[in-house]
Amino acid sequence: MALASIVRKSANSLAPLAIRLTRVQRNYHSCVFTALNHSFQSQKSGVNRFCPNILHFSTAVDSKKTSSDESLLRVLESEIQCAEESDEHDQVEGTPSGFPFKIEDTPGLQTVTLTREYDGEVIKVEVHMPDLVTGDEQEEDEDNDEGDYEKPSKSSIPLAVTVSKKGGPSLEFNCTAFPDEVAIDSLTVRNPDSEDVLAYEGPDFHDLDENLQKAFHKYLEIRGIKPSTTNFLHEYMINKDGREYLRWLKNLKKFIEE
Repeated sequence: MALASIVRKSANSLAPLAIRLTRVQRNYHSCVFTALNHSFQSQKSGVNRFCPNILHFSTAVDSKKTSSDESLLRVLESEIQCAEESDEHDQVEGTPSGFPFKIEDTPGLQTVTLTREYDGEVIKVEVHMPDLVTGDEQEEDEDNDEGDYEKPSKSSIPLAVTVSKKGGPSLEFNCTAFPDEVAIDSLTVRNPDSEDVLAYEGPDFHDLDENLQKAFHKYLEIRGIKPSTTNFLHEYMINKDGREYLRWLKNLKKFIEE
């Protein structure tokens, strides 16, 4: 009897404690839910407040980009007009009498290719854009003679000349054509069956015996690489440079407009 009385008293005393703990737990979950709900609402309102700023910033960037593009287009249009008014883009060069090469000029490329056959040989010449020297540049060079780099005093065009025979090796000349003069810079023998990049390419051309140098100049002259040819090429490449510059400007304008 005494033991049963003790158990009942203990149960009666523990019941209010359990009820209080349950209420505390419910209150805790209720607080957490309220806090989370408040946080979510705050985030929603924050996003709503921030979105107009994003749209405003995007609109400002688009406006600046449009203004910048329009300014660039105006400059390009002005430069195109100046290029079209020059005489270097629309001149049609007639080949001089006795010009021995066929000219292959592909729009958009910075080189022109010349080809011809001579006594069983195939001669190919790649002509590059001219290196122009104006009167102003010559005066500047005279004022800066102490510099380490010596610029050429005359305009020139680089030439890559290949003389090949069917099924055999070829000779490759790197030349620089000045007014009334063709200079040989290097000479290499190429074997079509060999791809060895470390093959011996011979001595510096200017270290060769003077008579041998003159003989190679005569060798090229007979095959059409001579001042009468290169002087015409000089004018031709100046005009091509003007045409390619105008085409480049128009391609830029087209890209900006799209």
